[in-house]
Amino acid sequence: MALGLAGTWALAAGSALAERADRDKPINIEANSMISDEAKKVSTFEGKVVLTQGSLIIRADRIEVRQDGDGFYRGVASGKPATFRHKRDGYGEYIDGEAFRIEYDNKLERVEFFNEARLRRDSGDDIRGDFISYDAKTERFTVKSAGEAPGTDREGRVRATIMPKKPAEPQTAPVSGASRQD
Repeated sequence: MALGLAGTWALAAGSALAERADRDKPINIEANSMISDEAKKVSTFEGKVVLTQGSLIIRADRIEVRQDGDGFYRGVASGKPATFRHKRDGYGEYIDGEAFRIEYDNKLERVEFFNEARLRRDSGDDIRGDFISYDAKTERFTVKSAGEAPGTDREGRVRATIMPKKPAEPQTAPVSGASRQD
């Protein structure tokens, strides 16, 4: 069951975070230890945890996965910081993220990053805040500063760097016909 719980979290997270092809790939988890409580439907991996599935990589000090009575999963990765990397479906670019806590709820199809959260794309786009939420259903991001983030009382600011898109290079037309010399 332990692999099933963690695997389902990775699969569900894959729908929001990774390439569609990753969903069919095997899930590999490495950790220093694992505890699985079948009665409570909780699996906990601790110590240099690395979860991989295709292009999705999550690194954390600890990953805990819970299943509710309806069969939905909620996963929590924590670290100093916990990180993830995945390839965006159809774009050929990677998104890197980090926070001290990353939570995924497959019932709500939502990923939340808590405490010094940051998301970066290969294009140079960079978003920082103390709380970032991504709703996979609506494809909507919410970023809050430390003073507005759940469970914080520090003052802070949201920071975003959005790189201009590069214009497409002009196509050169092929030369038609041949020149003649007389």
